[in-house]
Amino acid sequence: MFAEIITIGDELLTGNTVDSNSAFIAQKLTERGYWVKRITTVGDDVEDIKSVIRESLSRKPDVLIIAGGLGPTHDDVTMLAVAEALNLELELREDALRRIEEFYLELYRRGLIDDPKINEARKKMACLPKGAEILNNSVGAAPGAFLSYENIKIFVLPGMPKEMKAMLENEVLHRLGKRIFLQKKLLVEITDESKLAPVLNEVLNKFSIKIHSSPKGFGKYIGIILFGDSEEEIEKAKKFMKAKGIRFEEV
Repeated sequence: MFAEIITIGDELLTGNTVDSNSAFIAQKLTERGYWVKRITTVGDDVEDIKSVIRESLSRKPDVLIIAGGLGPTHDDVTMLAVAEALNLELELREDALRRIEEFYLELYRRGLIDDPKINEARKKMACLPKGAEILNNSVGAAPGAFLSYENIKIFVLPGMPKEMKAMLENEVLHRLGKRIFLQKKLLVEITDESKLAPVLNEVLNKFSIKIHSSPKGFGKYIGIILFGDSEEEIEKAKKFMKAKGIRFEEV
């Protein structure tokens, strides 16, 4: 199973905001047994967003997660772009609108805003692609959306990290299922990554695992992570490495 991530926002491309969302989403997907093959960042432009969505769908990922651009301002155009990319209408959802009304009323009661009435900007957040399932936002105003397109699960999430994390954990992960997926982190006692490379190639050819290598600099440990579905397969890989004279410790 593989997944792709699209993060949206001009602020990510200008460097004014660090894209922590993609790292968090990738980590959670990896824990669920998905290989994240591509992460794409795009600005707040409908045509650009449509283009990267369609490119991603053409690669047939099992899961596509899109984060950012669900708010009330002019540059929050993600729902429109998703609808157009899938050739769907954008429709006002009364159930989403009621949730948004309740959210702003609560902010008003707490003295955080001076006007709870629904205006056009707030109403805009209740517009979702036709047929989408609403994903509840337990932290903010804008709902997310879940759609299925040609057996691809598409999740549209807010860009504010607190909102995105809550929605991902409460609304998305249980829809992905879970399979056994293991990660084993090792610190290899070797001074040069190029000396380790041939052994890692042999491991990849012999065993059903994947390996991530993270060098710490010359003359130091090299960190690697073994990924696999089977504890037995990972243990075989470790024994093979030891037999090849590779010394390491688990972390």
